[in-house]
Amino acid sequence: MREYWTSLASLMGALAFLQGVLHAVFPAELRAAVARLLGRVTRAFSPYCYFDVTETEGMSTNEIYDAVQLYLSSSAAPAAGARLSLSRPHNASSFTFGLAASDRVLDTFRGAAVTWEHVVAPRQSQGFLWRPLPEEKRRFTLRIRRGDRDKLLPAYLDHILASAADIRRRSQDRLLYTNARGGAMDGRGLPWDPVPFKHPSTFDTLAMDPDRKAEIMADLRDFGDGSAFYERTGRAWKRGYLLYGPPGTGKSSMIAAMANYLGYDVYDLELTEVGSNAELRKLLMKTTSKSIIVIEDIDCSVDLTNRAASPPAPTKVRPNVDGTIDQDKSAGAARSITLSGLLNFTDGLWSCCGSERIFVFTTNHIEKLDPALLRSGRMDMHIFMNYCSFPALKILLKNYLGLQDNDGSDGCVAVMAGLEEWIDAAEITPADVSEVLIKNRRSGRKKATEELLEVFKVRAEKRRRESGPATPGKEPGDNEEEEEEKRALESPKEGKEKAGGMDGQDEETEAKKQL
Repeated sequence: MREYWTSLASLMGALAFLQGVLHAVFPAELRAAVARLLGRVTRAFSPYCYFDVTETEGMSTNEIYDAVQLYLSSSAAPAAGARLSLSRPHNASSFTFGLAASDRVLDTFRGAAVTWEHVVAPRQSQGFLWRPLPEEKRRFTLRIRRGDRDKLLPAYLDHILASAADIRRRSQDRLLYTNARGGAMDGRGLPWDPVPFKHPSTFDTLAMDPDRKAEIMADLRDFGDGSAFYERTGRAWKRGYLLYGPPGTGKSSMIAAMANYLGYDVYDLELTEVGSNAELRKLLMKTTSKSIIVIEDIDCSVDLTNRAASPPAPTKVRPNVDGTIDQDKSAGAARSITLSGLLNFTDGLWSCCGSERIFVFTTNHIEKLDPALLRSGRMDMHIFMNYCSFPALKILLKNYLGLQDNDGSDGCVAVMAGLEEWIDAAEITPADVSEVLIKNRRSGRKKATEELLEVFKVRAEKRRRESGPATPGKEPGDNEEEEEEKRALESPKEGKEKAGGMDGQDEETEAKKQL
């Protein structure tokens, strides 16, 4: 054993002496050139291609590096034997996995196998820099076969970027934006102020007729998957929804359910804070793709009502104490949003600045809106939010009381029959039903449903006294949706007739004055 260790020590000493002689005889530049030559010879006969994706490119970050890191977080998690790093980015709702230093993972795309390796090396010390660089150089190395190069590139990189964008959107918390007062910019130069969007409304909890709800969900699903369709037909990738109906019927809950279903951010546009059409276009340009732009109560925001029904009232400027009028006040009063600016915002050339956007308008009085806002291409789908129906009532009972269909416990069968009989005559909104169920949620299912039935009877009796007899089981709101849209579309004609009548009266008055 002693002879073995003696021989090993002699061999190590000879190798160290030989290394010293090589370093003394051959300079570092020559050794580096020989190493590069050997690497080129090796790669020339190698069946693989190698691509490096560095973390930084100059002084800026590399977008592909971040995308690869997110993409591998979904494929590296189930990999057996891989050493993973666990992290949770800011505003994220889930954890992400990543490759540790000098570890690798396999992936497949279009039947071809690829290998990703995460390489981390210390960075050489540099001089003074205005922007300090990380102490370590990080990169991902992609290894593919030479024969698969044309098949994988650039399709594989496009797939990684798209997958990373989807992972980033779904892992982060959704945001609710509102436009700043007077078009002011925040610290990042954006006119939108964001807050986390935590609304729990979904289509499962939305009190609405199930068939109508399934139709809306199918339309949203077709829109989200319609990239190829909109590109083939030459249409802008956007869609408009008009939610109208009485107050308390769930219009805001519908918007939240749409956002949670698609995973989109919500931009709540307050028109009263927008000073001009140019400012409105700037707000649109600063919105992101995969978002819902909402204008609630559009008939109450600014004067965008039916042009034929009544001419817009002139803007009045309040004078000063001495009777003079400031030019700034006069100019500010003249700056306002016009109907033309809003139409271009939703369906003009500026609406194409971005993709996968949804415009949602809400109103309680559809007959007050100008027909130009209602046509297809601007508001593609009109959704009438009606009073609470019996199928919607069953959803509310399931949400608040845990009452399932055909549940005969606690003697609720007779009460449910009474609710089905009186709900149409009561014309009650889902908000009012929810308030009754919240007050009685600790009283038990039977007492809560009995209290709700009593409320239905009282409201039905009140309506009967106000508008005549109401028969239980009758559905007075069956044709309400068609009647409201008919009034909205006929309002221009009525406005023209009214305007014509006023012109005739003016002519008669003028003739009397001349006499």
